[in-house]
Amino acid sequence: MTNAIINVTNLRLRTYIGFNPEEREKKQDVVINLEIHYPADKACEQDEVAQALNYKTITKAVIELVEQGHFLLLEKLVAEVLALCHSHPSVHYAKARVDKPHALRFADSVSLTLDWQRPR
Repeated sequence: MTNAIINVTNLRLRTYIGFNPEEREKKQDVVINLEIHYPADKACEQDEVAQALNYKTITKAVIELVEQGHFLLLEKLVAEVLALCHSHPSVHYAKARVDKPHALRFADSVSLTLDWQRPR
C-alpha cells in the first residue's frame, strides 16, 4: 500500500480564541499545521484527480471554521480542525497543531497538538 502524507504548513488565520475579556473582543493570530494520511495507490497508478484526497477542500473548510469561530479553549479549536481533517472516509490518520503566537510574554507561541487514528 502506498501511503500519502499531506502536510499543510503554517496556515495563518485569525479567530476569537481565549477566555479572558480582551481575548473575547478581538481576533488573534493562529498558525495551523496539518498532517493527513491516506492510501494513494489508485492516485499514483491512474493519475486521476478523483482518486486523490483534495487538500484544497479540507483547507477551505478549516479556514471557514477558524475565521468564523469563537473558542474559549485551544483544545476545542484543535479538536474541531482535526475532525475536519479526518472527515473524509479514506483518511486513516490525521494530526493538527495550532500555535497561538504571543500567548505568553517571553515565548514565541503556545501550541497544542491532537492526533487521530481510524480504529481498525
